[in-house]
Amino acid sequence: MRRVKLKNPFRTRQIDERLIREHLALQRTKLANERTLLSYIKASLYLLIGGLTVVQIKKYDHIQWVGYLALVFCVAFIVVGITRYIHLERKMSRLLRDNEKIEDKNASSQNS
Repeated sequence: MRRVKLKNPFRTRQIDERLIREHLALQRTKLANERTLLSYIKASLYLLIGGLTVVQIKKYDHIQWVGYLALVFCVAFIVVGITRYIHLERKMSRLLRDNEKIEDKNASSQNS
C-alpha cells in the first residue's frame, strides 16, 4: 500500500492512495461551494446596482417599487448565499474530521 503526500495550504498530511479519489472529490466540492458563494455575491451586486439605478430615476416614479424590491432581493441573496456556504463548509469539515478519525484508527490497528 503506497501513501501519497498531499499538500494543503494549512498543513501537510499523508493519505492512502485508495482514498485519493475521495480527497479530490471533497476538494472539488469545496471549490464548487466557493464558486456558488461568488455567484450569489455577483447576483446580489447586480440587483443592488439595478435597484439603486431604478430608485434614482426621477422620471419614472411609478416603478420605483421595482427598485426597492430589487434591493430587498439583493439582501436576501447575500443572506441565502452566506448561509448555504457556512452550512456546507461545516458539513465538509465534520466529514473530514470523521474521515481523519477513521484513518487514525486504521493506522493504529495496522501498527498493532
